[in-house]
Amino acid sequence: MNVLLFGKRGQVGHELLKKLQQLGAVVAFDSTEVDFRDDEQVKHVLRQEQPDIIVNAAAYTAVDNAESESVLAHQVNATAVGHLASYANDNDALLVHFSTDYVFDGTKDGRYNEQDLCNSFSVYGTSKRDGEERIIESNCKHLILRTSWVYSNRGTNFIKTILKLATSKAELNVINDQVGVPTSAQLIATVTSQILSKYVENPVSLKEAYGTYHLSPSGETNWHEYAKFIVRTAMERGEHLQLPLEAIHPIPTSQYAQAAIRPKNSLLDTSKLRSAFQIELPDWQVDVEETICDLLTSRTTPYNI
Repeated sequence: MNVLLFGKRGQVGHELLKKLQQLGAVVAFDSTEVDFRDDEQVKHVLRQEQPDIIVNAAAYTAVDNAESESVLAHQVNATAVGHLASYANDNDALLVHFSTDYVFDGTKDGRYNEQDLCNSFSVYGTSKRDGEERIIESNCKHLILRTSWVYSNRGTNFIKTILKLATSKAELNVINDQVGVPTSAQLIATVTSQILSKYVENPVSLKEAYGTYHLSPSGETNWHEYAKFIVRTAMERGEHLQLPLEAIHPIPTSQYAQAAIRPKNSLLDTSKLRSAFQIELPDWQVDVEETICDLLTSRTTPYNI
């Protein structure tokens, strides 16, 4: 089967490319090679490559900037995704698309499941939900994987930011009233490849499994506790940091100015995914610890930021 991957240089896309190459021939593009702002370019690439499987890891992810760049966010996260879905439907291809906890408003008491109402407070979240709707309305074969608090050992993310700040700051304020689950790009890629390997072996095997799923590790945390875990883990591995654990102070969201409203509750119920594909998900600390170890041993500049 021919696999077409968009977003190969992003955190998730980079890990996906390594995993998908184990399944067969993969053609991969980044945003400099295929511009999702250009409808005709997207359509041309689809016609040219004629993929059996489309994996879309490309997205507009600048959450705060999206508040003033709503047209661009919707073009990349919804309109372009609609073209992928239309091609998939017309050509009996499978579309795998990644979405976000930001499609929810974060006011639920408990974990969000796939049937819960989407009601984002941000332009970014709304644009991602619009992309989901384009896929569903196309009636194409699809898997939408919603995830949360994504990180890896490349790109810009919370782990690397905290480690860098901890080398120079004597105090740090971190939000403590937003809960969620950090999810590694490696886990996302691993689960995706496990699902797709079944499809490659027997496309009919997923016939009853198309739809939307939540993907994140087990457990939960908040940004403040997450930051303390990062610093503590680095210190335990011999890293000399300037920031004491007791100097990482909890603050409410109201004391941290951001253009976009984040969901207070980003917890995702993953039972549907685990049941449908017989997948076990590790506790969130496992991959965070591994990523920190990788960063401490392989960096060429402070945490590659």
